[in-house]
Amino acid sequence: MTKRTLVVLTAIASVVVFAAAGWWFTARQAGNAGAQVADAAVLVRPHSPVFGPKAAPVTIAEFFDPACETCRAFYPVVKEIMAQFPGEVRLVIRYTPLHQGSDEVVRLLETARLQRKFEPVLEAILRAQPQWASHGAPRLDKAWEAAGTAGLDLAKARAALMSPEVTAVLEQDRSDSVAVGAQKTPTFLVNGKHLPSFGAQQLYNLVESEVRATRASAAKGS
Repeated sequence: MTKRTLVVLTAIASVVVFAAAGWWFTARQAGNAGAQVADAAVLVRPHSPVFGPKAAPVTIAEFFDPACETCRAFYPVVKEIMAQFPGEVRLVIRYTPLHQGSDEVVRLLETARLQRKFEPVLEAILRAQPQWASHGAPRLDKAWEAAGTAGLDLAKARAALMSPEVTAVLEQDRSDSVAVGAQKTPTFLVNGKHLPSFGAQQLYNLVESEVRATRASAAKGS
């Protein structure tokens, strides 16, 4: 890990600590630390948005709520970690709406995926999160406004919002969140393994370990 990366992760991690004040893994999650999820399909579904090469040997599965401040703070952390291992790591986003108003924003993101606008709409919604994600009284019109600025066809999005296809995605992700014990957001699994404890460095360390393991396996097979 480069000195620059350490500085970046340390700086971002300080933001994460502030955003995640009072947040910690439940006893169930701690008990799952390092456990392997037997069924890979629970982590990645055909509809799941993927960043990075689809065939990458290391998969970060993030169980994510767009209204979660810690999810927003971790977004650049994960991107920085992926940049350290180009071509070897992919990020899979799984919806886990836990906050008031999150269901609608998840549906909005799913309509963006159907329009092939997922990444710009996700980033716009995360940038605007402080304006719309008040947990007591969310301003969902602000989330829609942000999505529109990112190029989403809002009329088509509203028409598809409550479609059976979008509803099925939301229900599947909720079911998978329960299956892996994702009781808080963000919950990260790396090649099916939970973090031993929550943090940017812990995520980096587990990704690095899995990358080294896949490299060693590939070297033996060559």
